[in-house]
Amino acid sequence: MQSNGFSSDDYKITKRESAYRGFFHVEKIELSHKLFAGGWNQPLTRELLHRGDAVGVLPYDPLSDEIVLIEQFRVGVTAGGEQPRSPWLLELVAGMVEPGENRQAVAVREAVEEADCEVRDLLPIAKYYPSPGGCSEFIQIYCGRTDTEGLGGVYGCEQEGEDIRVHVMPREQGYRHLEDGDIADAQTIIALQWLQLNYQQLQTDWRLR
Repeated sequence: MQSNGFSSDDYKITKRESAYRGFFHVEKIELSHKLFAGGWNQPLTRELLHRGDAVGVLPYDPLSDEIVLIEQFRVGVTAGGEQPRSPWLLELVAGMVEPGENRQAVAVREAVEEADCEVRDLLPIAKYYPSPGGCSEFIQIYCGRTDTEGLGGVYGCEQEGEDIRVHVMPREQGYRHLEDGDIADAQTIIALQWLQLNYQQLQTDWRLR
């Protein structure tokens, strides 16, 4: 519950125009909103990057206590400033939600496409806006039960420029990567922290199925 009591009725968008449309879509928006002290602010101009909704999934094998992560090149890491060791990042399996698509169906589909991995018994971990100051993207993260035997290799859709390496590793090794700063992707950090708090319960629950 929001203590300020503001709602979608407390802002006004007076103008929208497309600023760029390519791999991403950027929109230029003029808006105003109510202030904490009362009244309305002067009109603002903001750029909004439209990304849509996305889903991430952490495949976990409760019998072997192993996880599945993927590694791929990420152009955002090349922008400069403080960077992780390489633009090839360890991440969750993830993908965008297509119109009319169920989020759990996205998790199942992407696990197959990116890691040749079957997930089931999906449990929601978190849902959040990664950068709401200028991006519309909304992410739902799941943990899914899997069997890691035989997993690994290189996958991805060539037409989309994907080159994805699949890593199977002990849960504790994945968490050490997090503690050592080897993982710089927000949804992966959230998922590994969640798993570290909940793996014992998952081992109990999923081994009974």
